[in-house]
Parts: sequence; C-alpha cells; structure tokens
Amino acid sequence: MEEVKENNVSSETQTGDNNLRDKVLAAIKTVYDPEIPVDVYELGLIYEINIFPVNNVFILMTLTSPSCPSAEVIPGEVEQRIKEIEGINDVKVEITFDPPYSQDMMSEAAKLELGFM
Repeated sequence: MEEVKENNVSSETQTGDNNLRDKVLAAIKTVYDPEIPVDVYELGLIYEINIFPVNNVFILMTLTSPSCPSAEVIPGEVEQRIKEIEGINDVKVEITFDPPYSQDMMSEAAKLELGFM
C-alpha cells in the first residue's frame, strides 16, 4: 500500500494536478454517512486518493464496519460526486477493511463534532 498522510489520504498523485485533486477532495467531503453527521473524509474512511493520467481517479476507502447498513450507498455516492467534476474521465472506488476502521482514524474536527473530545 502507498504511504498515507495524517488524514489517511495518500500524498502522491501521478499527474501532480493539485487543482483536480482539490476538487476530488471537495467532492468527497460532500458525502456523509447517513447515520453520522460527519463527512466520510473527516471520519477517516478515505485511505487513498490517486489521480492517474487522463484524469482517471482511484479511491481506496473503508466503512465504519463490514456490516454497515450504508455499504452499498456510500461508495456509489463517492463515485457519483467525483464523476460530476468537469474533466474527470473514470472513477473507481474500492472498499477495503485492511486496516480495520477505528475511531482513531477520525480527524480532530470529527471527534469534536461527535463529542469524543
């Protein structure tokens, strides 16, 4: 697996297009777990964001649990929101449970919002 930054998102993109990466990140931040009032990025569910040549995007993410009731909805919504960005060619969202999700993966903002701090 590629090296991950503090917010559980890889720091490298092959195209180096930070503007497009910022748009992808902004799109991801509009997706919320229906049961939790925090976006999936701040929850720590996004493990990797990779942008490849010709604006193909790969997202590696997890869910709060393998039996998450929104398991079919959240990844599809992430994919759809990214596809709405002008210039995006293709999007692939892959789910993994390695490493397993824990509350330690949440950002400080998410922990504060949920009353864990």
